[in-house]
Amino acid sequence: MNEKRKHSRVDSIYLLNFVNLDENDNEILQGMGRTINVSESGIMLETHVPLGESDTVDVVVGLKEDMVTIRGKVIFTRTTATGRYQSGIQFLTIEAASLETLRRYIDAFNAFSANL
Repeated sequence: MNEKRKHSRVDSIYLLNFVNLDENDNEILQGMGRTINVSESGIMLETHVPLGESDTVDVVVGLKEDMVTIRGKVIFTRTTATGRYQSGIQFLTIEAASLETLRRYIDAFNAFSANL
């Protein structure tokens, strides 16, 4: 199978806060969730509520002692066997400092995994 992703993803489980926005940037809902995996261009979120495809989501993730702030577009949402929802989010904007933090996290994870 050919890999379609621009950047490789790493597994991660971190708590996050999200705000789901409609096409006019009006808040639809907000809540807590967790990451399933992350790359430089996207993130997989797990939440207790479904996110609408093509909606915009503002996400704040705590990676160790750093906070990463991201705005993304919901590409898909699926229901898990446990009744939770997993949504693939493609980044629209990410602050330079947040992107650097994310890159450091991914590099450290990859280095750790290579030594296993």
